[in-house]
Amino acid sequence: MTSSTHKLLDFMAGPIRPSASARAAALMLVEDTLAMGLAGSSAPGADAVLAAALGWGAGDAVPVLGRKERLPATAAAFVNGFQIHCLEWDAVHEPAVVHAMSVVTAAVHAMAHARRSDPEAALEALVAGVEIACLLGVAATSPLKFFRPATAGLIGAALAGARLAGLPRSRFGDVLGLAHAQVAGTMQAHVEGSIALPLQVANAARAAVAVVDMAQAGLPGPQDALMGPFGYFPLFDTGDPTALIEGLGARWMIEEISIKPWPSGRASHATLSVLSRLSVDDVTGIEARVPQLIARLVGRPWIEAMTPAYARLCLPFLVAVMLSDGRIDPRRFTDANFTDPRLRAIGALLNVIVDDNPDPNALAPQTFILALADGSKRTIVVPATLGSPANPLSPAQHGDKLAFARSLALVADEDAPLVMLTGHT
Repeated sequence: MTSSTHKLLDFMAGPIRPSASARAAALMLVEDTLAMGLAGSSAPGADAVLAAALGWGAGDAVPVLGRKERLPATAAAFVNGFQIHCLEWDAVHEPAVVHAMSVVTAAVHAMAHARRSDPEAALEALVAGVEIACLLGVAATSPLKFFRPATAGLIGAALAGARLAGLPRSRFGDVLGLAHAQVAGTMQAHVEGSIALPLQVANAARAAVAVVDMAQAGLPGPQDALMGPFGYFPLFDTGDPTALIEGLGARWMIEEISIKPWPSGRASHATLSVLSRLSVDDVTGIEARVPQLIARLVGRPWIEAMTPAYARLCLPFLVAVMLSDGRIDPRRFTDANFTDPRLRAIGALLNVIVDDNPDPNALAPQTFILALADGSKRTIVVPATLGSPANPLSPAQHGDKLAFARSLALVADEDAPLVMLTGHT
């Protein structure tokens, strides 16, 4: 095991003292993430996911978000992880390209309920786990091949669980090794717009809970899981986390996480924010000059046979809905709208052009040239997408998002974030 890995595990097992601003960010993001899980209870595929999980054993330790059912911890983490990510509405650390809150929150929520953890201990574990998930993503220098929210998210969630379970420092290396052995999830599901994408988040959350149970039962894991010859960085991402590990605790990456205004791929949000105050009558053409990752993630063609998962990542469809409705409503992702010739014509106004940004993981800046109905043109540069720390949602905007998300839940839950996270105050 390298000295850097030792330091990472020392951080996770030692005293965690988030700054006041980090704690405030964590509370806001926990509320946002759990609200996305409430909304996801009514999403396409959610009933089938629950049906599968109900067959994995009996137990009622953990509530399923937005539903009346309760499940064992691993099954609840799976269902809640799916529901949190399935609408593409969950928060994301943009430089890391990691939905760090999603897997970590689903796993910590399950373990905290099952173990009746102290709420503050649960929040500290969550902050620490998110830190590791973000660190792994920020350290990466290679383009996405594996689905980083699931890979990095699983490792952060498992180490958060080790902390929450009170495992001794000597076992944290086993948890890291066992988590690495469970890592899975590629970008193929993203390319195809498959429901397997949120299932990868679900699987990572379930695996994180299971890994802690394995370690607590005494099972060992490989000890050089980050930098060994087939460790995380040689295998899943190219990068060197040494400098970031040395700085653990000096900054809190949870403060750098972006909140999504709309239920669609984050890569679509700069475009949608530019168009959110316009209507279809205002625009005759939209040229989006974007980094290569934006084009790769959401610059996909409109196809009539697309699934809701594909459509949430299809920028022409999203543009059509935004210009028609002034918002993105997850209930609009239907076959009738995918085949609507009027919407299709609006989506055809968009032209996506890859700019010269050399960073394969860059999401900003983006430049838009709008041809307006009066014959003029307007150029808009978006250096930071709406919802990012540099361009945050206003409290009213975030409140509107949370209220809308909760209105989509099958069963409403208005509890405060820490109660939702742990089940008690």
